[in-house]
Amino acid sequence: MSRYRGPRLRISRRLGDLPGLTRKTSKKLTPAGEHGQQSRKPSEYSLRLEEKQKLRFNYGLSERQLSKYVKAAKKVPGSTGLILLQILEMRLDNIIFRLGLSPTIPAARQLVNHGHILVNNNKISICSYQCKPSDLIQIQAKNSSQNLVKKYLSFPTLASIPNHLELDTKMLHGKVNAIVEREWVALQMNELLVVEYYSRK
Repeated sequence: MSRYRGPRLRISRRLGDLPGLTRKTSKKLTPAGEHGQQSRKPSEYSLRLEEKQKLRFNYGLSERQLSKYVKAAKKVPGSTGLILLQILEMRLDNIIFRLGLSPTIPAARQLVNHGHILVNNNKISICSYQCKPSDLIQIQAKNSSQNLVKKYLSFPTLASIPNHLELDTKMLHGKVNAIVEREWVALQMNELLVVEYYSRK
């Protein structure tokens, strides 16, 4: 899968705080690029595009993946925007990040790809794996895996673990207790604009 490998700080300057993309902060206040200095009123399309890009870059998705998630969310009864956020929040790489076992979602993805993560005692190497309530997430019993995660835990990124997750820092076990609620989504955005963006395509 193709994923963004360019400068992350430039993206966070343009789109705002993206906790899943990078933990760095820029000293510059204006958006990146030569057009960042202009104070033009943004069009409705550019507002929708910006919200969509926030989701893409924060969760590390390709355009095709995000489009598939939107289509899946539309098939479920209820608010499409909220269901889309819940689908993205319940991805394995995001759950690891929200538990504090990695500093960013790309780092969480690397933990999963390299086989450091067990879900219900089964090794899972698929980042997009959809976690469910009562799933138990563990770190491999190998010293290299444990030491890496302990190093990450000593420098927490997020202020607190959301209430739908719990973490045992001694045993390095995490548990999914429920589906995430909207107020516990760390990303500041308007998900309805994302749904509108795809409905007009």
